[in-house]
Amino acid sequence: MALSGQRIVIIGGSSGMGLAAARAAAAAGAAVTIASSDQGRLKAALAELPDTCDGVVVNTRDEADVAALFARVGELDHVVYTAGDTVRPQPLADLPLDAARELFEVRFWGVAAAVKHAAPRVRPGGSIVLTSGTVAVRPAPGAALAAGAAAAIEGLTRGLAVELAPIRVNAVRPGAIRTPLWDSVPEPQRAALFEALANRTLTKSIGEADQIAAAHLYLMENRFVTGTVLTVDGGAILAGS
Repeated sequence: MALSGQRIVIIGGSSGMGLAAARAAAAAGAAVTIASSDQGRLKAALAELPDTCDGVVVNTRDEADVAALFARVGELDHVVYTAGDTVRPQPLADLPLDAARELFEVRFWGVAAAVKHAAPRVRPGGSIVLTSGTVAVRPAPGAALAAGAAAAIEGLTRGLAVELAPIRVNAVRPGAIRTPLWDSVPEPQRAALFEALANRTLTKSIGEADQIAAAHLYLMENRFVTGTVLTVDGGAILAGS
């Protein structure tokens, strides 16, 4: 198994893309620690993962909490960061700046804290995989801040790849993916939205969390890839060009 004997930490690993990555990494032989801010989701996720996985409640807004996570884990091989709050489209003119800053707390500063405290513990051959989004290169109205946060992660990925070498640092840029983040949308509207999003891709489909997990595994396993942003979007960016 490709990741046999390796230790992986997945922040945001209790649901969606992070949980799919945890399942895939465990199936590839890794011992996985998932971190989440929600105790209930963490418990539910661990119930469906193998015994080689454990979990920790972590507030990524609190650097001391993030530092304690990595002190507890010790030496590790890979870190995957998929945590992020739900982002609702809203014009910047209507958004208080305090609320705007809050968007970056988990999606950017949480990443910075995780990398800061994980990097000294990453063993040779290890890597860090971050998460951006196609909004970074194809924003929609009301998504300027989300685009800024995603683009910041992509710039951070390249900068960290240089700064932390030979630790490899990459990012996955997902398109529209079917995850629990959409659960707040009532089912009829959600089905219509997924159909509309699928029609904007070249593959005429919505992405699945397992397809993003496969990208995470590729970036962990391939030791000749660093500083790369891997787009997994069914060709949505090209379809809209």
